[in-house]
Amino acid sequence: MNILDENIIDNQRRQLMSWRMRIHQIGFEIGRKGMKDREIIPFLHQLKQPTFFTRDDDFYERRLCHAGYCLVYLDVRKEEVAIFVRRVLRQRAIKTKAKRMGKVIRASHVGLSVWNLHAEEEEHLEWDG
Repeated sequence: MNILDENIIDNQRRQLMSWRMRIHQIGFEIGRKGMKDREIIPFLHQLKQPTFFTRDDDFYERRLCHAGYCLVYLDVRKEEVAIFVRRVLRQRAIKTKAKRMGKVIRASHVGLSVWNLHAEEEEHLEWDG
């Protein structure tokens, strides 16, 4: 299950849907409007292996790694969210849900920075292609 933070702008959500990507946005299809950051992690624990996309850098922390979900901090402009959600989901190293679980990821123009569950060091990946 791919989940967008509530603060992702509507045209980016609509763009993802037009590409037939299965996404749910907090406050719309899932969760409730106005969820606080501190409520997001417990909420993710209730879901089956979600990947959560946000533009909030508070979610890019090693301590948030958990085998039951993936967090993706999109370090891009708000108008670029849809493109980067799609790029992340197509990236070979994390393309499947099984490969994403336990990771906290920062996606930016230069590539991906990844904290893996139980890892001592951050991993850096270049974009495919």
